[in-house]
Amino acid sequence: MYFGFPIFLGASIFACAAALLMAFITLKNRNRIDTFIGLIWAVGMAIGIILIDMTPGYNVDLLSYLFGSILAVSHEDLYYMGGLLFVIVTIMLFWYREILAVSYDSEYANLRSINVPFFYTLILVLSALTVVIAIKVVGLILVIALLTIPIYIAEKISNTLATMMLYSGVLSTVFTLLGLFLSYTYDLTSGASIIMVSAFGLILFFLLEKLQKIKN
Repeated sequence: MYFGFPIFLGASIFACAAALLMAFITLKNRNRIDTFIGLIWAVGMAIGIILIDMTPGYNVDLLSYLFGSILAVSHEDLYYMGGLLFVIVTIMLFWYREILAVSYDSEYANLRSINVPFFYTLILVLSALTVVIAIKVVGLILVIALLTIPIYIAEKISNTLATMMLYSGVLSTVFTLLGLFLSYTYDLTSGASIIMVSAFGLILFFLLEKLQKIKN
């Protein structure tokens, strides 16, 4: 906003820069990754607030980036989402084994002569761009829940990374559609509705898992 760039472009550039910085710092210090994530988050938010303070006028649309708004998603945003989805699917099809090895055991990947720094950085950059996309739908505050709840459930019911990705995508779609339905029906905020549906799905999964253990 300060430099007059489109919101998505500015957010994507900054997110990629933060991902590259995080990859550079944590590649050899992964045990301190939580500390660096918190630091980058805090500094990034501080820079953003200061730049907004220095920007003439006030943009009410900023609230949609904090709490999300399905109405804020434009046709250009949909093209951006579709393009990124295509890139992610293509990368996974070509480099599935390499990404699998780096994700689960980087030392093993090194022994197999896989370029660990490249794929580790690639994973962080794609994750950062995905966060930028999700902000438009559920908002900055709730985006972490949308990127963790479906994946957690999918991980528990999957045996491979590929099936986990497939299940998490299906669950995310179901949670989003149900959340949007409730949002439209009862005139609620779309982002919060999606997250509450996701949380209810997680609780239901826990209950079913516990019942299964009792039966066994």
